[in-house]
Amino acid sequence: MTFQFKECKTETTVCISCIDYSFKMRYFKSKHLLIVVVLAGLIWMLKDSFTQPGASELKGNFREITFTRNENNTGPVVRVYAVSVADTLYREMISYGDLMPHTKYGTTTVYFFKTGQPAPTTVSADKPQIPQAFIMNCIGVYEKDGMSKVSFSKSLR
Repeated sequence: MTFQFKECKTETTVCISCIDYSFKMRYFKSKHLLIVVVLAGLIWMLKDSFTQPGASELKGNFREITFTRNENNTGPVVRVYAVSVADTLYREMISYGDLMPHTKYGTTTVYFFKTGQPAPTTVSADKPQIPQAFIMNCIGVYEKDGMSKVSFSKSLR
């Protein structure tokens, strides 16, 4: 649709076509501005979604050995992980635990074992969560409780 600007013949009266043209141009400018703002916001959200940090970016070569989750879908969800780590970087272990999924009022527990040391192949949602034979090899335990309070202990010995 093309608009033509018509000049007013008299200076004392306002031309209706001039008012109509100016209104339509403001409408289209604001519409285009809105589209640009929405597209910029969408691009920003997609970029932010795809550039989140992950466990592969942490130092320590973390590898999940085993995982279990209780079958309770109506109450607290209990997640238990056994993870091998190449080095005892405790800050990295806490960062790894923070990346694990957590449910409100549920608990997430991550047991860390040194790579090359014996580690459990199964864990349980009930206490004791790891077999007694592997407690001496555990180098750290990360726990996040139902109120999202994080605790970390350096070993189970």
